[in-house]
Amino acid sequence: MNRINRLKHDFHEHPLLQLSALAELAKYLSPLKQCRFVRPGITQASNFEHDPKDPLGKSIDEVFERIHEPKSWVALYNIETHPVYAALLQKIIDTVRPNIEREQPGVFLVTGFIFLSAPPSVTPFHIDRENNFWLQLHGRKTMSVWNRDDRTVVSAPAVEDFIVGRTLEGVRLKDEYRARGHHFDTAPGDGIYFPSTSPHMTRSEPDWVTADNGVSVSLGVAFYTSVTRRHAQVYQANRFLRRALKISPAAPGTSALRDTLKAPLGHLLGATRYKLFRKPEPPGAY
Repeated sequence: MNRINRLKHDFHEHPLLQLSALAELAKYLSPLKQCRFVRPGITQASNFEHDPKDPLGKSIDEVFERIHEPKSWVALYNIETHPVYAALLQKIIDTVRPNIEREQPGVFLVTGFIFLSAPPSVTPFHIDRENNFWLQLHGRKTMSVWNRDDRTVVSAPAVEDFIVGRTLEGVRLKDEYRARGHHFDTAPGDGIYFPSTSPHMTRSEPDWVTADNGVSVSLGVAFYTSVTRRHAQVYQANRFLRRALKISPAAPGTSALRDTLKAPLGHLLGATRYKLFRKPEPPGAY
């Protein structure tokens, strides 16, 4: 679970993951501001910023009626808010739970994100806190992922700033990074696993589009474990040590002994920060 891996699945056939069902899910999520939109003209190198309102002012019904139009893009965030989809996410995780638990016990906070787009479209370069099972459901898409410990692509301070300060300011794509990534051309039934803080981005080109097949849909099943919690605590401690003592501390996972010593400090720093600033971090993430 610490490596990028290709996988196969059959969840693209599930009735809850067809376009008509996702349109109903979007209606449920839209009042909660969990349907997210990006501005027109974004590229893979753009800031990954999204808004709960369609940039053209379309209703969620109109968005789905026109989802086949080129450059359409909408994401459904935290689909586990809907109890039926929460159960589906648990079912997906349960199919791989034995593999997860062998290396990363204590799975918690399983969440889901669905991305729908009509090519040409992209999801910009970014990193996430969670481990991710990314599943292609409909259409085609290229998923690009980088090793999470490639400090040429994303520096250690940038990862720490993201984990602690929730900013992607230091996470920026440069053209020379492309050759360092793993690039997967995916179709329905394909998937990619990548661990927490692995840089990634997507693109979908119109060469596969036909009259009856023009929308790319993918599902990210994200989750935390005891290992991601420990790593987040170490990132908290490392950021403090880097800033307070002007040192370059070892990354999480480099030394079990160092992680054991730093994790309590990171937990204390995270708890203190939460109390002071009331950031809505997932409980237990640090």
